[in-house]
Amino acid sequence: MTDALRISALTKSFDVGKRLFGPSKAQVRAVQPLTLTVAENETLGIVGESGCGKSTLARMLVGLLPPTSGTIEIAGAALDNADPAVFGRKIQYVFQDPISSLNPRKTIRDILQAPLKHLHRMDGPARAARIREILAAVNLREEFLERYPHEFSGGQAQRIGIARALAADARILILDEPVSALDVSVQAQVLNLLADLKAEFGLTYLFISHDLAVVEAVSDRVAVLYFGSVVEIGSARQVFAAPRHPYTRLLAQSAPVVGRALKAPEGRETELPDPLNPPEGCAFRARCPRAQAICARQSPELTAVGGGVELACFNPLDVAAPDTA
Repeated sequence: MTDALRISALTKSFDVGKRLFGPSKAQVRAVQPLTLTVAENETLGIVGESGCGKSTLARMLVGLLPPTSGTIEIAGAALDNADPAVFGRKIQYVFQDPISSLNPRKTIRDILQAPLKHLHRMDGPARAARIREILAAVNLREEFLERYPHEFSGGQAQRIGIARALAADARILILDEPVSALDVSVQAQVLNLLADLKAEFGLTYLFISHDLAVVEAVSDRVAVLYFGSVVEIGSARQVFAAPRHPYTRLLAQSAPVVGRALKAPEGRETELPDPLNPPEGCAFRARCPRAQAICARQSPELTAVGGGVELACFNPLDVAAPDTA
């Protein structure tokens, strides 16, 4: 299967305590050297706590943030320091808050025309025809084109956001918490729409969410991020039914489930490490009930452990793989 997206040793650092003159006092590394591949027509779920680097990674992939180091390739072509228009024609972002992501002073027609004008240089008739196609694909009526974003519900606004991404004709969509701001019934409608669009247009998704149930339902594979690094990656069924990394199990235990009493998850600490004072060795060590002496000295590397799973852990959980029959 062809790789739609390949990320190699990608990092992002931010200056903190910046002075008017001279260098900054310190740097925070939001994304550690990170390597991932995403196949064509695959949905890769990305999960982790707030502050683990999910949105920073997403913004680098669409060119909203420049990487500190590393490479981004789409269909084998490097996009490092590329023209923003090149990014826009290959990969697009669907934002968490649909209404605030749309320009309140522009009509829906203007919003959908923008990528057609600036990325594809379409003339008026071609733009009109393409907009009709896109509206039909996301189940919106043409009469909406002369309205403004504030006139729509959250679900309708998110469909418009998806339509804007489709207008660029990109084949990779970064979906950053695309349904978290919506009512549960509307979430299901938008998720079904995304599944239909993926099949119709041959799209590839990176689906970022805190909702593990949603990620499991929509993803082919799942990458678990902690402190800017991938600590476990594998098929969605494998990762959620039989997590091997202690952090993945902590996430699963922390997720609320109907009929199950809420309780504190297994572990010692509850917070991410201080990014200004990162720990030696494994970043999860202070929170891990299985930490060993080596965890304080050395950071584990992501390693294949069989069954399509890769782990960054010196003492992984010994669990049975789920029945795949």
